[in-house]
Amino acid sequence: MQTPAHAALGDLLSYAGAAPLVPGTLVRVPLGRREVLGVVWNEPTSLAGTGAEPDMALKPVGAALDALAPLGEAWRDLVAFAARYYQRSIGEIALAALPPQLRDLTTTQLARRLKRKTTTGPVAQTAEAANLIALSPEQTAALARIEAESGTFLLVGSTGSGKTEVYLRCVADLLARDPEAQALVMVPEINLTPQLEARFKARFGEEAVVSLHSGMTNPQRLASWLAAHSGAARIVLGTRMAVFASIPGLKLIVVDEEHDPSYKQQEGARYSARDLAVWRGQREGAKVILGSATPSLESWHQSRPAEGDDPGGRYVRLEMPSRIGAGELPAVRLVDMNLQPPKTVLSGALLDAIGQRIARGEQSMIFLNRRGYAPVLACGDCGWKSECPHCSAYRVFHKIDRTLRCHHCGFTERVPRACPACGNPDIAPVGRGTERLEEHLAELFAAVKRPDGSAVRIARIDADSTKKQGALESQLAAVHAGEVDVLVGTQMIAKGHDFRRITLVAAVNPDGALFSSDFRAPERLFSLLMQSAGRAGRDAAYLAAQGATAEMWIQTFHSQHPLFMALRKHDYAAFAKQQLDERQAAAMPPFAFQALLRADAREQSVAQAFLNIAADAAEALPGADIVTRYPAVPLSIQRVANVERAQMLIESPSRAALQRLLASWQPLLHELRRTPEGKGVIRWLVDVDPHSI
Repeated sequence: MQTPAHAALGDLLSYAGAAPLVPGTLVRVPLGRREVLGVVWNEPTSLAGTGAEPDMALKPVGAALDALAPLGEAWRDLVAFAARYYQRSIGEIALAALPPQLRDLTTTQLARRLKRKTTTGPVAQTAEAANLIALSPEQTAALARIEAESGTFLLVGSTGSGKTEVYLRCVADLLARDPEAQALVMVPEINLTPQLEARFKARFGEEAVVSLHSGMTNPQRLASWLAAHSGAARIVLGTRMAVFASIPGLKLIVVDEEHDPSYKQQEGARYSARDLAVWRGQREGAKVILGSATPSLESWHQSRPAEGDDPGGRYVRLEMPSRIGAGELPAVRLVDMNLQPPKTVLSGALLDAIGQRIARGEQSMIFLNRRGYAPVLACGDCGWKSECPHCSAYRVFHKIDRTLRCHHCGFTERVPRACPACGNPDIAPVGRGTERLEEHLAELFAAVKRPDGSAVRIARIDADSTKKQGALESQLAAVHAGEVDVLVGTQMIAKGHDFRRITLVAAVNPDGALFSSDFRAPERLFSLLMQSAGRAGRDAAYLAAQGATAEMWIQTFHSQHPLFMALRKHDYAAFAKQQLDERQAAAMPPFAFQALLRADAREQSVAQAFLNIAADAAEALPGADIVTRYPAVPLSIQRVANVERAQMLIESPSRAALQRLLASWQPLLHELRRTPEGKGVIRWLVDVDPHSI
């Protein structure tokens, strides 16, 4: 049922129907003055025992969209589990899982749409399928185990080891074996979807593959969803939203780059698509392959082998450490910035290495996870800084359009001609973003020429440079075509892209994550740097022809840090062991289970008071004795768009106890919102298994 998340209407509403309707049927029903889309959830029952008055007049069901096959029991179980586990209403999850356009179609319009659908049939073997590349021994061994065993597999393959080919073969074997089977293949971000979509369509044909992600138009999403729901699409490719697609013949789920934080939804129902994929695989008897060069520590821990008293994890670990058709993994070079002159942006040795690449016609990639020209504009006289008036954060200086822009609430103003506080005309950028780094490189290499005598070409890829439709595709095409010598960008360029001519990757300022208050920051940094390194030296033949070696340069003030020591050896296992030992000692996930209770209000004191009263109210609830509730604190960026944000961490060694407490806490929180103490609260939410604290 389309109802607000905190409407407190309850999960299921009763309506009168002229004839019994099959569970899973989509219907239109009256709600207040509106008519909304609903899903028939249970078998029809009499009013006896429902708590409703026998003489209570139920509103009648409107039209049933019965041209569409009912949503299956497995799909309804997935939605019900997600609602229960992530503490949301069934209606909110169910309706978010359906394509938006479905909410507005009449029965006639839907029938017309369904007539256009293609029929399912055997998947055509395309030209690419006929010319399959030979598999490495590691790929062959991984495929054999996936074929022979069931459950969830963690495929740990270094960048360039051929994980995608393993996915393609698993899907091909499944579809050839079972004419009704369907596969779900998930990627973390939209910009990786077209690349993978092209490979799957080349292998299986256009008709067999559909995509599902938020970058599609509503009609496109509806067409893809209908094709998956009817079984016409044998392969569904998508981002996290695709985990809720109705796929009646589901037999295989692939979660590529399973460690990626993008699989965790950060608005509304804060579900983890990776975790739901594993649950869905178990419920539907489908095999699940989680793939990554740097798995999440949770998945790595779940795939640990049995040892002594430890029975081991629930996942089967498959390892593919060797690269295929690529050179050795790049040598990691650490530049100690303590030994460089003050205010050095790029060390002399790194600039020299980039210059050598340009002279040989090779490409370099510079990675800086901060977009804009500079993180802040400041006045040297009075100390004024470009703070956002609506957020506890600075507005970023964007030189290209001369604006100060808040990356949290979007508030934008023209750059002032002089300091707004004291009138000093000499206000200057402090720090560096990708825009300023791009400009700096252009100045440094202005006099350098490429082998053909032309000027050096520097390009930038980040959220600002790719705003326009098709901008990302054209920029990536320019890199692939060799039209770019130095590529500057944020983490958008670090993941998944198969750049064949890049032989040098550099990370300019990665130290911030080493000492973050977020215990997951080192894990994310290690993963990002490993992924970035994986962009270099992906084509062994090209390296041999150039007589080149691939390198990863890291400029750091902490060159002896254990994270960098493990990175130098490309030793994920050593890094994971050190991190897991630390987390076990501190009783942190995956050795404990967490949730956040968040409250937003106009005043920080109101938000915190609501959380602290809620904590007291939870004292008498089941499971409270083994669930720790920490004091309420402001978020690290405590004010966004004039709203103050506070949070309370809830932690337990028992997942069941935490879930029990959260479920029985919900009605108390709804009640508390209606008391004088809750009146000033704009919204509250529960985030189960939070990714950033």
